[in-house]
Amino acid sequence: MLAQEKLLQIGTIAKESGIPIKTIRYYEELGLLKASGRTEGGFRLFDLEVIERLSFIKRAQSLGLTLLEIKEFLNIHDDGNLPCEHIKLRLQDKLAAIEEQIKQLFIFKSELEELLSGWEKTPEQFENKICPIIEQ
Repeated sequence: MLAQEKLLQIGTIAKESGIPIKTIRYYEELGLLKASGRTEGGFRLFDLEVIERLSFIKRAQSLGLTLLEIKEFLNIHDDGNLPCEHIKLRLQDKLAAIEEQIKQLFIFKSELEELLSGWEKTPEQFENKICPIIEQ
C-alpha cells in the first residue's frame, strides 16, 4: 500500500508539471514516459520521478531538441548512463545549423534591402507580369 501512495494520477502530474494531460499521454505513447500502473477506474499512475522527466523534456525542447532526440537521451539515462556527452554533440550540431540559418538570413536580408532601395514606380507597360519590379 505504501508504494501505491507514492504514485500520482495523471491529473496531479499535469497540475504539478504544467503539461496538459493529453501531452503526457502522447509522451507515454512515444515511450518518453512510462506509467507505473492504473487506478481501478483506469487512470494512469506515475512515480514522482516523472515530474523531473517532464521538466527535462520541456527544457530539452526549448533548446531545439526533437522528441526523437530526447527519447534517445532518456534511453541512455534509463540504461544507467548520463547522456550529457550525447546532448552536447547534438547541441553543437544545432548551433552550427543556427549559424548557417543566420548566414542565409543575412543574404536574404541584403537581397530584400537591395530590391527595396531601387524600388520604382510601376511601369505602365508590364506585359504579362504580376509585379514587374520584383520579376526583373
